[in-house]
Amino acid sequence: MSGMMKAVRLHGFGGPEVLVYEDAPKPEPRPGEVLIRVHAVGVNPPDWYLRDGYRMLPPAWQPQVSFPVIVGTDVSGVIEAVGDDVRTLAVGDAVYAMVRFPDGLAGDSRAYAQYVSAPVAHVGRKPAKIGHPQAAAAPMSLLTAWQFLIDLGHDEPNPLQPHRHRPVPLAGRTVLVNGAAGGVGHLALQLAKWKGARVIAVASGRHEALLRDLGADEVIDYTGTRAEEVVRGVDLVVDAVGGPASSRFLATLKRGGALFPIFPLGLDAADEARDLGVTVSATQVRSNGAQLTEIAGLLDDGTVRVVIDSSFPLADARLAHERAAQGHIQGKIVLTVD
Repeated sequence: MSGMMKAVRLHGFGGPEVLVYEDAPKPEPRPGEVLIRVHAVGVNPPDWYLRDGYRMLPPAWQPQVSFPVIVGTDVSGVIEAVGDDVRTLAVGDAVYAMVRFPDGLAGDSRAYAQYVSAPVAHVGRKPAKIGHPQAAAAPMSLLTAWQFLIDLGHDEPNPLQPHRHRPVPLAGRTVLVNGAAGGVGHLALQLAKWKGARVIAVASGRHEALLRDLGADEVIDYTGTRAEEVVRGVDLVVDAVGGPASSRFLATLKRGGALFPIFPLGLDAADEARDLGVTVSATQVRSNGAQLTEIAGLLDDGTVRVVIDSSFPLADARLAHERAAQGHIQGKIVLTVD
């Protein structure tokens, strides 16, 4: 054992109050891994799904969790040690990562901590021109947007549908992004603009100034207007909210268009989509350090910006989860690590 560290662990499922900041064993890198001294942690929906016992998943999909367990997947930090066989990264390198996802759904990612061990294949070189909080906020949300819209990046079977997810051409197309101010939504908006799309952003009106600053061509305030009643003929809908209600956006699509629900569970739209001549497709985001290294250039040159909703010390992870439960998050929530 290499000593102890501070981490946020669960000893049982429940609300934000079950997040306990305490001593935990410091990990050591195994072959093919690096040890990261964590400077910041990104907060994502799977963090509170795990805390809550994955009650939103069908029982057959709920992973078996062994307590105590450290929460979280996304980190930015500096490499402190490397496994014997690691040659591509070295001690002192600044990196960011989404660790062991989705394979670590049962809590094997262990990111809410001062140190995390990570497979080298999951680790990307941190963008040099942004801070650790912005870098930590990026991995899961940005990889989700990237793998849905730009490049899937793997050949794993799709657990959500029988066919492989395929991104669609974006240049010159019209893309509607629902939930455009949230973690995945504000990044999908920017990637679509980068690829030459016209983007309609759907969000609460209080986010309009930010969304236009990020490149939205049109903003629909869902609190006053139902997008599915006024929008027609778009090429792609990215529904960053998802769920059963995602089917309402089928009416906005032109024949040959596509609906990408980021959270597809509960959506039953196959028959209606077939009748309308449109595609419904989703994928499960997967850890990919090479993609993070590639995307770092877009974060460095400002093509893509990660918006921070709020920041909390690691010891106050409970407050971060309480903020998440309030909803209407603008961008991402992050934890800072001493």
